[in-house]
Amino acid sequence: MPSAGGVYHWATITAGKYGRPVGFFAGWLNFFAWMFGLASSFQIIGLQITSAYALYHPEYVPERSHVIAVYIICVWLLCAGVIVGNRILPHVETLGGVLCMAGFFVTVLVCAILPGSTGGGYATATDIWKTWSNGTGWSDGLAFCLGMLNGAYAVGTPDAISKLCEEVPKPSINIPKAMLIQYIVGFITGLTFLIGIFYGITDLDAVIARGLNFPLAAIYEQATGTTAGAVGLLIVAFLPSFIGLVGLYLIASRAFWTLARDNATPFPSVFGRVNERFKTPANAIILCGAICTLLALIYFGNSTAFSALIGSFVILTTISYLLAIVPHVINKRQSVEPGAFFMKGATGYIVNIVSILFMVVFDVLFCFPFAVPFDAVTMNYASLLAGGLTVLVAIFYLFRRNSYEGPKYVPVSSDHLAKDAI
Repeated sequence: MPSAGGVYHWATITAGKYGRPVGFFAGWLNFFAWMFGLASSFQIIGLQITSAYALYHPEYVPERSHVIAVYIICVWLLCAGVIVGNRILPHVETLGGVLCMAGFFVTVLVCAILPGSTGGGYATATDIWKTWSNGTGWSDGLAFCLGMLNGAYAVGTPDAISKLCEEVPKPSINIPKAMLIQYIVGFITGLTFLIGIFYGITDLDAVIARGLNFPLAAIYEQATGTTAGAVGLLIVAFLPSFIGLVGLYLIASRAFWTLARDNATPFPSVFGRVNERFKTPANAIILCGAICTLLALIYFGNSTAFSALIGSFVILTTISYLLAIVPHVINKRQSVEPGAFFMKGATGYIVNIVSILFMVVFDVLFCFPFAVPFDAVTMNYASLLAGGLTVLVAIFYLFRRNSYEGPKYVPVSSDHLAKDAI
């Protein structure tokens, strides 16, 4: 069901007569998810830059205010770039893809070769494949499940590409293929990258004791045996990460712009407008920059609470998909026209139900504190963010119910339109 609205449109269709409120919730929660993903990515950029500086200045102690300063500068620098550079953004994204793959090969080769040539040596196979370190206070099994949060961050990849449906030929065929390729390439490169850097860590305690707020910097330093090598690899990681923020900005702003076009936001005539000069939804982009700036205040007050944004990104994204998949199963999977890869019969039900159970279970787990014992400072606030935002969306729907129009474009036949939607 190709649509630039992605899960926002899908939930509207699969929910039948309840499509308007369900789609409203799915669209808003998906937007908040991308805002949290964008904010957490800007934090990573800030950590990379301050850690690179700390490598060359041993007396420097990274402060949260320094990270926030870099964060905010990057937020508004990219905000301006996304607005005025619309024509060159495809070329920038292509460059980012090239740098990402080139950086992968450079990093893996350096971490595989330098430890042996500099005398630092390699970690043993026992350290990599058999040693289990659990400092969370949870049981090993639960700690493993909680650790899946980092991998779950990849839930954004299919959601991101789904929003390009109206810009590629034969989207019903090419978009699913692209989603599959994303995960195959990501799995292979991610696993290879992890193995490469793990063999370069000979003293994990030294990495922790280094005190850098971006641990990968200390890992690179230990693997290469030099400060210059570590900074070089950080630059290799920084460049595609920075360019990748362009795509995140586009996705978040497009999600809000789509909602504004359907009168689902405050001041829809303002945020649903496309700037005639730059051919971009400039107001929606600026709003995303402002929200990112406000979210930085959370990091200033409590870095652990800000870390919950990553968990909230995963939780809110999967909840928005649950709002599309659950009604799809309840309505016997008859709400949409079968596409090229539609799973028929029992296979489709099994995949949908397993997906629902998986997301529900792990959404609960991702609300657990990162370690025990915990207090107000170390608590995981993902549940508070997800629950609080859901309540706010519900309240806002009551105010917008009469003016909210729902998706303007629904890519299914008229037989499947929710004509009796409430």
